[in-house]
Amino acid sequence: MSKPLANHCTYRIKPGKEDEFLGLLEKHWPTLRKAGLATSEPAQVLRAKTRDGKTVFYELFSWTDENGPRIAHETPAIMQVWEPMGALCDDMEFNSYEPVKMSFA
Repeated sequence: MSKPLANHCTYRIKPGKEDEFLGLLEKHWPTLRKAGLATSEPAQVLRAKTRDGKTVFYELFSWTDENGPRIAHETPAIMQVWEPMGALCDDMEFNSYEPVKMSFA
């Protein structure tokens, strides 16, 4: 069994679509969790504004394992959330990440 896969999503939202996108984003992690593809730790969501005033959302959550993204693309309930999310974005980026131990003196 593989270990959880930490994931960082960046969503660059089309102007005027922020509230509609946020409504879908609120369904995202619960839908992944219900399908057994996300860990029990709830997603963290951050909102930012770029220098030119555009809205960006950052979402951090963990897939249960490395197969989660592939299975999600084959799961109709998840695609029902993802497809409209994509239509509200100018750009999306998805990256796996891992903590880096630092020694700050």
